[in-house]
Amino acid sequence: MQVFIAGVMQGSRNDRLIDKQDYRQLIATALEKHVPDVVIIDPFRLNPDSVSYDSDKARETFKTNTAKAADADVLIAYLPTASMGTAIEMWTAFSADRYIIVVSPLVHNWVIQVTADEVLPDLDSLISAIEDGRFHKGLMK
Repeated sequence: MQVFIAGVMQGSRNDRLIDKQDYRQLIATALEKHVPDVVIIDPFRLNPDSVSYDSDKARETFKTNTAKAADADVLIAYLPTASMGTAIEMWTAFSADRYIIVVSPLVHNWVIQVTADEVLPDLDSLISAIEDGRFHKGLMK
């Protein structure tokens, strides 16, 4: 099973910094421990210096990441706040009929309402679902 980890990197920042990305490791560690043969696709791991990319490299990276989101079996989106990039990754995965789990309090957001198969309120809920097998069982419906 391939799992694409999407989520806020820059969000609404107006600088060249990136929000904390520790959620990615928490999700990846839980998946690797509890989901047999999982393959993690993490755009931040693949492109840790993306904020320094020039326009051409940024455009190519964006296209590559959205294609990977569509190719994955599952997309997990961590959205404590809105993220334009994550919204596009979600839409691309949705258009490819992929399973989408969103971790967010933004339950009234249309992108989340339209694309998500499941919405969880926080990371603890997601990690619990992975650890107790609900994550894996839910995907096998």
